Amino acid sequence: MKGFPKRGFIFWPVGTGDSTTIVVDKEDGIILQIDLRHMECATEEDDPHVPIIDILKQELPELNEKPHLSVFALTHPDKDHCQGFSQLIKEVTIGELWFSPRIFREYHKDLCEDASAFKKEAMRRVKKTITSKGNVGSGDRVHIIGYDDLLKEEEFEGFPQDQLTVPGNSITELNGEDYSDCFNAFVHAPFKDDSEGERNDTSLAFRIALSDGEVTGFAMLLGDHCYPTVKRIFDRTTDKNNLAWNVFLAPHHCSKGVMYWCDEGEKEETLRQGVLDAIEKAASDPGYIVASSEPIPKSNEAGDNPPHAIAKNRYEEIAPDGFVCTQEHGGKDHPQPIIFEVTTAGLTYWGSQVAKAAGLTSLAKAIEQARGGAAPPSDRVGFGENR
Repeated sequence: MKGFPKRGFIFWPVGTGDSTTIVVDKEDGIILQIDLRHMECATEEDDPHVPIIDILKQELPELNEKPHLSVFALTHPDKDHCQGFSQLIKEVTIGELWFSPRIFREYHKDLCEDASAFKKEAMRRVKKTITSKGNVGSGDRVHIIGYDDLLKEEEFEGFPQDQLTVPGNSITELNGEDYSDCFNAFVHAPFKDDSEGERNDTSLAFRIALSDGEVTGFAMLLGDHCYPTVKRIFDRTTDKNNLAWNVFLAPHHCSKGVMYWCDEGEKEETLRQGVLDAIEKAASDPGYIVASSEPIPKSNEAGDNPPHAIAKNRYEEIAPDGFVCTQEHGGKDHPQPIIFEVTTAGLTYWGSQVAKAAGLTSLAKAIEQARGGAAPPSDRVGFGENR
């Protein structure tokens, strides 16, 4: 794990999609991967996207002669959040899966192949956990995020209560071990009634806190949520400390739907400045906003998928220390991962000025080594197109 920070957040250039790596403890090899987008075209020499599975295989610790990932969390099963999972589960041992079952029940007809593979694996683990009365080891663990009424349903009856987290609470265990001294994932969403709305409204939403001694760095990860849910999160969170962020991942890949909205009965969408003010108020020092997307155009046509130039403009107005796009970071031809490290000195952005000293060069070499395949480009959209 030469290129990973000791403890920190990594946002990978995988196009308009999410692949976020949380390094909880580099020395002990404790890694949380939130979402995945691995495109076959990324292995080609001149393709600007990172072959994320190949990089993880090089960087993850080995256990029983196989790369080992502590936890994989799926915010929701749109293709741009789970692409490549079928390959990942074959080539990497995953200690524990995190997911919310509601979306699979509501949207089971149009799951892509990788989403179906995730569902199959997650439900295998659910069944084994129930039959084993919670006594399962790494490779079979699963943690459900949702509400207690889930456990009344037939397929979840008997699932251990302590392996379910209700939004509004925190997860501090990773793959069966307590890391509360350095890790806290506060679950903001989905809300209990979110399954009644659009599929993006079922996204898991976390505020991840990583600590090194008395210093803590915060990352807000809100999946593909749009204005109504983002507003609810900031309005309804009782302890405002759980809204603090150093890194804010722009929801839905820099979609304008976070701050421009048209309510029922209205004729056109308008700017909802209140939600931007709430996001800005929650910013800590330092504070960066990250867009996980293709390069952001100077302007958009009506009906364009994210990223949206108008959203970038609004984020630039409220980001205390800057706005960064994954597919533009380090140059559009050969973008580099956006990395933030948490140390006793604070949260540090591995920007271009500190790249060599921080170890970004070794990651760049790993990315280069992972390329060179002859596989044809894969589709860049699928179930859950960026809309």
